[in-house]
This record gives sequence, C-alpha cells and structure tokens, in this order.
Amino acid sequence: MTISHSAPVSSGALWTGRVLSGLIILFMIFDGAIKLPPLDIVTQTMVPLGWPADPNVARMLGVIGLVSTALYVLPRTSVLGAILLTAYMGGAIATKVRVDSPLFSHELFGVYLGIILWGGLYLRDPRVRALIPFSR
Repeated sequence: MTISHSAPVSSGALWTGRVLSGLIILFMIFDGAIKLPPLDIVTQTMVPLGWPADPNVARMLGVIGLVSTALYVLPRTSVLGAILLTAYMGGAIATKVRVDSPLFSHELFGVYLGIILWGGLYLRDPRVRALIPFSR
C-alpha cells in the first residue's frame, strides 16, 4: 500500500514537532531510567497504585517504556513506538482511574502526554499527516 505524502510542512511546524517529541522522549527516558535500579521511592509509590513494591515489576515497566521510546525516536519505527507509548500511557491512566486519583492532574496526565506525543509526530512525519489529514 502506498501512502501519498501530504503537503510539506513549514520549518516552524517541523521544529515544533521535534521539540514536542523531544519533551516526550526526555520525560520517558527519565521515567524508564528511574525504574531500572529501581529507586526505593519508585517501588514505594507503586504500592498505593495497587502494584507490588517489587523491583522486578518496576524494572519491567522501565524496560517497556524505554524500548517503546527508542522505537519512537527512530524514524522507521516512530509510529510503532507512538502506538506502544500510547498503550503504556493507557495503562497508567487506567491505574490512576482505578485508585480514584485527581482527574486533571493525575488521571488525564497520560492523555496530555499522548497529545504531545502524537502532535509532535504529526508535525515531523509526513506519513502521519497523510494518515490523519486535518483540513484547513
């Protein structure tokens, strides 16, 4: 299947997309990296969310986040990475909803990240713009 490329995007939009994607990448690297050792603060904050204070669970979540982020960084696999990160954030949203966290600051945080993630990819990747054509 061939996807026709949409109209070229302006230099400003391209750089905005790169900055948005960069913010997500930095956040996810931090999020994954703190789960690898894992820090005691990480395992202890997992308990009120219904997760065990198990370093292996924290590591597994960190690895999943970092692998998904690495796929998002690489242009050839960026859409797959975005899909996997969206699923990862969906799990975080479900966890927050289940424990009745505050709506706008906690439950919707993954939604905010998802909007930034896909917005950045949309602005920097013509394949995504061709798949999701917003008309003017």
